[in-house]
Amino acid sequence: MPTIYIHPILLIFFVIAFLTGTFAELVIILSIVLIHELGHYTVAHFFKWRIKHIMLWVFGGVMQTEEHGNKDMLEEILVTIAGPFQHIIIYGVTYILAQGHVIPGSIIDIIYFYNTIILLFNLLPIWPLDGGKLLFLCLSCLFPYRHAYHMVIISSIIACLSLLILQLFFFPFTLSAFLITCFLLIENIKEWRHRFYVFMRFLLNRYKSENEKKQKSTLVIPANYTLMDVFSLFMQTKRHTIYVSLPNGTGSHLSEDDCLQYYFDGNHLKQSIGELTNPK
Repeated sequence: MPTIYIHPILLIFFVIAFLTGTFAELVIILSIVLIHELGHYTVAHFFKWRIKHIMLWVFGGVMQTEEHGNKDMLEEILVTIAGPFQHIIIYGVTYILAQGHVIPGSIIDIIYFYNTIILLFNLLPIWPLDGGKLLFLCLSCLFPYRHAYHMVIISSIIACLSLLILQLFFFPFTLSAFLITCFLLIENIKEWRHRFYVFMRFLLNRYKSENEKKQKSTLVIPANYTLMDVFSLFMQTKRHTIYVSLPNGTGSHLSEDDCLQYYFDGNHLKQSIGELTNPK
C-alpha cells in the first residue's frame, strides 16, 4: 500500500462538516476519493512506476511519482484514466448494494450524488485534475513538452479565475466550491512559478532513463542555439537526433543523450550547439 497523506485544506472541511452536521457525507467523499486514487496507484504499480505517496483533498487527490513525463504515452494514459474508471466500479457496487437493500436508500443516494460530482470534477481540464492531465498528454503529442506544460498551466489558471468569477457573480455561492477553486488556482500559480524546475526534472529523468519505445525524430537546429534552446524542442513522445546546421553549409549530428550529457556532466551551459559540434 502507498503512503497516504491528508492535505491541510481538509482540516477546514472537517470543521465545516462538524459545524454543519455533514460528517457522514465527508467520510463518503473521502472514501470515493481514496478509491479513485488507488485506481491510479494500482495501474502505476503494475507498470512499476516509482510512487512517492498519495495526497488526499476534498473532491480529489494527487498521486506523486518519480516519473516526470518520460514514460510511454500509453502507460501515462492508462494510469490517468484508471482513477475515473473506479467511479464506474463504484456505480456498479452501489447498484448491487441497493438491489440487496444492504444499506439505507438515503446513503445510496448520497453515494450516487458525490460519485457523480467527483467524477465530473476530476474530468475538468484543469491541472492537476485527471482532465488536466489528459489535456496535457494530448498537447504533448502535438507540441514540445515545455510548451505543452506551459499551455496547460496557463489554461488552468484562466479556467480557475473564470470559475471564481462565475461563482461570485452568476452562480449561487457555496463556500466549499469557492475554497476548492481557490486551492486549484493557488496550486497552478505554484506550478507556474516552479515551471523551470519541473522542466529540469523532465530533462534529468529523461537523461537517466531508457526511452527505447519512443518514436525517433530528427531536429534540425541552427548553430547558434544553446542546449536549453534545443531541449525546449524535445517532444515527450519522441526520442531525438539533433542535426546541427553549421554556417559553412555543412552539418553535424548529435544524439539526444550527447546533448544531455553536455548539459549535466560538462561545463557547456553557455556554449552554442555549433561550438559543441565544431569546436575551434
